[in-house]
Amino acid sequence: MFKRVIQSILERYAKALLAKHHPRIVTVTGSVGKTSTKAAITTVLEEHFKVLSTQGNYNVDVVVPLQLFGVTPPHNIHNPFSWLMVFMQMTKILKGKYDYEVVVLELGADKPGDIAVFMKYLHPDIAVVSAISPEHMEQFGTVDMVAREEFAITSVCKLAIYNRDDIDMEFEHYNEAPNSYTYGFRDDADYQFTIDKFSLEFGFEGKFLGEGLGELPAQLRVIGEHNIKPTIAAVAVATELGVPHEKITKGVENIEPVDGRMNLLHGAERTILIDDSYNSSPLAALAALKTLYDFKAKKRVAILGSMNELGDQTEEAHTQVGDACDPKKLDLVITVGEDADQYLAPAAKAKGCKVESFLSPYDAGAYLRGKLTPGMTILVKGSQNRVFTEEATKLLLADPSDEKYLVRQSPEWMKIKQGQFSQL
Repeated sequence: MFKRVIQSILERYAKALLAKHHPRIVTVTGSVGKTSTKAAITTVLEEHFKVLSTQGNYNVDVVVPLQLFGVTPPHNIHNPFSWLMVFMQMTKILKGKYDYEVVVLELGADKPGDIAVFMKYLHPDIAVVSAISPEHMEQFGTVDMVAREEFAITSVCKLAIYNRDDIDMEFEHYNEAPNSYTYGFRDDADYQFTIDKFSLEFGFEGKFLGEGLGELPAQLRVIGEHNIKPTIAAVAVATELGVPHEKITKGVENIEPVDGRMNLLHGAERTILIDDSYNSSPLAALAALKTLYDFKAKKRVAILGSMNELGDQTEEAHTQVGDACDPKKLDLVITVGEDADQYLAPAAKAKGCKVESFLSPYDAGAYLRGKLTPGMTILVKGSQNRVFTEEATKLLLADPSDEKYLVRQSPEWMKIKQGQFSQL
């Protein structure tokens, strides 16, 4: 009851703000890649507009209205007096000058009907859908239901831009936008990027293609071809909002990896760490492995954590990732978590990989720390509850001060981790 009252008040504030100031709204939904896509869009648009886009992935129903105001949620969301202070902040902003021309919002969906909450007050100028793949399957049941939910926002938007590569054509009928464009590497995508060359030092060099773009040369400081896709989405959004080409080029060159998402870090003993520990799904894990395989390295190691909230698809999904472990390209596979141990590890062993399994990321990191050799490249892929592979990354860092680039390092998160792993 208390949450419903707070949500109702927040929705009224959101409607009032949008009616008074009319900022352009860009939303990002999708099974994977939302935060990276939001960050890429924000970075490019900031070259031309005053943009509001909050840090982190505060994408739940109670918090999204606050993002329109640039206000953070109270520390104790159950305290009425804390909310009163928040409402006073929002009232002041509502009555004053609004400093933003564009707002970029990440919308999360954990179960059917979640997106409908946002549609009560949001009618995006552009709705971006980053991917459709298994997520929160205990709630959704089927990928078809996932697609229905992630595309729901298109029924109230002006323009939809969605990922041609990672959304099966069978789901496109859920797109209800009056106008649409696609992005990706496929030849039939409206916005594309062609790769000319890649290096660890300079990233990808190539050209963006699209109607009105011609061939726009650019240099991207990201790793992994799948991490180019958020940048293509950003170029598509910027083009549709009228950002000049020279500003688009400058913006994409400023895009950097989001913490915990394919972020390159210096490892101990002159190793390279690919920290992709924020979250994991079959689609994301397979893409991360492909990136690791493309690295020129003396040895390659994959730390692969359990993928959570996959419901009935848990066994199939983990087996799929295990099957993708190539003994010719991996010197060692380390799993973290029960599901990875039960399903992924046996599949990887059956392919011929050397596999070590742990329930704790601390044990996994400590084990590998003693086996590091110069020139080794290590992928760390993980998720949240009872996985937290960023703690394995931490034990492998060359410089402990680089902990600031890891996800979930707040006192609240560290307390959760201590509670989950203290009994192991």
